[in-house]
Amino acid sequence: MNLSARLLESLAPWRNAPAWHIALSGGLDSTVLLHLLAGLAQREALPPLSAIHIHHGLQAAADAWPAHCRELCAGLSVPLQVEYVQVAPGASLERAARDARYAALAARLAPGDVVLTAQHRDDQAETLLFRLLRGAGVQGLSAMPVSRGLGAGCLVRPLLNCSRAELLAYAHEQQLSWVEDPSNADERFSRNYLRRQVLPPLLKRWPQALVSLSRSAAHLSEAGQLLDELAQQDVAAAETSNEFAWLALPSLALPALRDLSEARQRNALRYWLRPLTSMPDSEHWAGWQALRDAAVDAAPVWRLAAGELRRSDQRLWWLAGDWLRSPDVPKITIQSGQSVVLPGNGSVRIDGALPAGAWQLDYRRAGDQFQVLGRGHRDLKRLFNELRVPVFVRDRLPLMRLDGRVVAIANLPGLQGASDGSWQLNWQPPTSDQGLS
Repeated sequence: MNLSARLLESLAPWRNAPAWHIALSGGLDSTVLLHLLAGLAQREALPPLSAIHIHHGLQAAADAWPAHCRELCAGLSVPLQVEYVQVAPGASLERAARDARYAALAARLAPGDVVLTAQHRDDQAETLLFRLLRGAGVQGLSAMPVSRGLGAGCLVRPLLNCSRAELLAYAHEQQLSWVEDPSNADERFSRNYLRRQVLPPLLKRWPQALVSLSRSAAHLSEAGQLLDELAQQDVAAAETSNEFAWLALPSLALPALRDLSEARQRNALRYWLRPLTSMPDSEHWAGWQALRDAAVDAAPVWRLAAGELRRSDQRLWWLAGDWLRSPDVPKITIQSGQSVVLPGNGSVRIDGALPAGAWQLDYRRAGDQFQVLGRGHRDLKRLFNELRVPVFVRDRLPLMRLDGRVVAIANLPGLQGASDGSWQLNWQPPTSDQGLS
């Protein structure tokens, strides 16, 4: 089966997409992808086709590439959009450039749109070797999936079953021209070193190495899917209801996890944490054991890249964003029906009619007491213990004071306002959303 037929077959699941966008660098791989698709569009009913060139501005040679891509697309009657991006400085220039590129592509996608990238079998093998040398687990060694979500649409890699040699032969046959990225010869970059120094001797000894490595990546991808299915079951068993669901924070019941083997615990937590934070390395998982096995009356914390996992009353809670910062004391007066934004702590609202008086929003202070109907005055610390209020919530739970006395505690049944229900203090807590998922 020739390249055009194989490409069309691999894209069959996305034939009804609203549009196909080709990520066009101007290099060999994306040039061949563009040429193949432009030819298919002349004889097949395909979604509207266009190209996107991302200009990073990282090297002088790249300044000529947009003009090359415009000329190439004009000759094939394919619309082109050039996007200029800034690459954030950091430890890994490769990662920063990739992140900027995918962010720009995602911004261009309407709901259901598909962006097509030209990674091939050789790239898949390099990715597998690179991640193997970094000690990745099953999910990491699955290498690059054929498709994944991106922005409002999805990213598809339709050439993963093709070798670079096949693409090069096609380009020569069709007399295509393409740009060469000078950085591809810089062996300080790990992938270039693998491509230029490691793979050639491997292929000399094992000519089918690329096919074998690609096949291994597919097997690992299938194993990863099975692990995810097991994790879904384990996480579902731990996502039980709780009386503090109004916190709207990701949480799990610890006993349900404790019943699992160590390996299943880690698998379930990796799956649950994946959209929330980057995964810790193997040594850092000691933090999970310390969190799990701490004394019942302890308040352990497991700090991760994008937030913290806390334990309170046999439940795990994920905290990030404003939850990791102490809120400022509001010193705000409030009136009936008024909604007030609390700095770094969500918002509160009085539902009902407040009696006359100097009402003030506040947080708890040392020695605070609360008069509980039929039980007299109770120390706030002991009261929170009785109600099993998570420790991390206690110092940011909004209170109402009247003449300095605590007369309402937001969101706690029976304590959040007048005993006759004529008014209540309701709190909308902050979220743990970091915008990283």
